[in-house]
Amino acid sequence: MFDTVIDSAYHLINALGSLTGAAVAIVLFTLAVRLLLLPLSVRQARAQKARLRVAPQVEALRKRFARDPERLMKETSKLYAAEGTSMFAGILPGLGQAPFFMVTYRVFISAVIAGHPNLLLAQSALGVPLGEHFATVVAGGLLSPPALVFLGLFALLAVLAWVTWRRMADVRPRALRLMPFATIVAAAFLPLAAGLYLLVSTAWTAGERALLYPKPV
Repeated sequence: MFDTVIDSAYHLINALGSLTGAAVAIVLFTLAVRLLLLPLSVRQARAQKARLRVAPQVEALRKRFARDPERLMKETSKLYAAEGTSMFAGILPGLGQAPFFMVTYRVFISAVIAGHPNLLLAQSALGVPLGEHFATVVAGGLLSPPALVFLGLFALLAVLAWVTWRRMADVRPRALRLMPFATIVAAAFLPLAAGLYLLVSTAWTAGERALLYPKPV
């Protein structure tokens, strides 16, 4: 159902790429999408801050009404309402972002778009085709120029994942703190174009967390 939107996004990136080059077009397009979604990110951050403020009170309510789930839900909802938010305020912005990320992601991994070859993947960045995969280039040697481009990408993603992880001390369950590192694994199996998108998007996310979320104690 996203085919029409994916096709439009693809043609927009291609048109931009004719002026700036494909790699720069991917960077600019990804930044534009994240800028468009910034209001949703701000709402999500505000909801997170509200949840942190009321967390001790929510825990007290859980202990007090442990045997009365209905009363617990009612009192918790009242507590969030008093803070001008709700238990689901942080979820809705995230769901709103999902279609945009899906469309952008599909543009950078699909070999065929609207029945036509994805010419974006035939272009290159630092001499490596944007449709190339790490498993293919590493066959020519781990220290070959194309492999080094991917290794550089992995290193940058690792740094950004570590920065994001450091600012997720309040995230529960704690296993979710490892999610930023999944971008490294994903980039190892995706085309270079998708890896570049992940790099830009992850850098934006790291910046958002630094500016919009409270600093962990």
